[in-house]
Amino acid sequence: MTSAPLSSLDTSHLPALAGSLLERLRADRIRVHAITNAAAQTFTANLLLAAGGIPSLTVAPEEVPAFTSRSDALLVNLGTLDSDRRTAIPEAIATARTHAKPWVLDPVFVEASPPRLEFARSCLAGEPHVLRCNAAEFAALAGEDATPGSIQAFAKSHGTVVALTGAVDLIADSNNVLCVENGHPLMTRVTAMGCAGTSLVAAFAALHGSAIEAAAAALLVTGVAGEIAANEANGPGTFQPAFLDALFHLDSETLVTCGRVS
Repeated sequence: MTSAPLSSLDTSHLPALAGSLLERLRADRIRVHAITNAAAQTFTANLLLAAGGIPSLTVAPEEVPAFTSRSDALLVNLGTLDSDRRTAIPEAIATARTHAKPWVLDPVFVEASPPRLEFARSCLAGEPHVLRCNAAEFAALAGEDATPGSIQAFAKSHGTVVALTGAVDLIADSNNVLCVENGHPLMTRVTAMGCAGTSLVAAFAALHGSAIEAAAAALLVTGVAGEIAANEANGPGTFQPAFLDALFHLDSETLVTCGRVS
């Protein structure tokens, strides 16, 4: 992840776009249905609420199509892949596609479980708008290490956007690789930070036609909020509430001033 990303896309507008999307999220009360893991449910809901959106979280297979159809976007997270989620996820993806709802896949720990990896690949056949993953998860799915070139090739071959999070986030589609440098190490010391943050990627995808820009804007927002929270927190225990407060108060001016994207 140290190679300099190349892109034909002008990124100078992205911090302002992030601010605009955050304002629209608050005004429109964007609703995200999140089929996420048990450890992430509360934080995911709280993050969406702090940002100004509306979460729903049911994983009951008989309810998921109705909840997905009335939402603006879908998040699928494979962190606790129990029988209900295994049944509900294909139903949710099919519903999102039928109703032209953007959906985002978070293939948590696919590198640890061959059955989960196989299931994730079947989900990818449903063409998520964004695949949000870390380097280990990407390597398991792609069969090669994460580099700007490999994530761009994967995005092109699967008709998706790859949002690879880490110390520096790389976001790729078939034509561009963007780099978001915002964030703080404390974000890795709080469970479900990445899982919950992916819900904002889904929300922004419902507001903006360019999935790569929506994903980059969402990661920029969470990264800037993380930096602000780290200045207030004494450690992981105080970081999470500080993060939610920072997200709640975040504005366009701060994003334009602090956003680091190329």
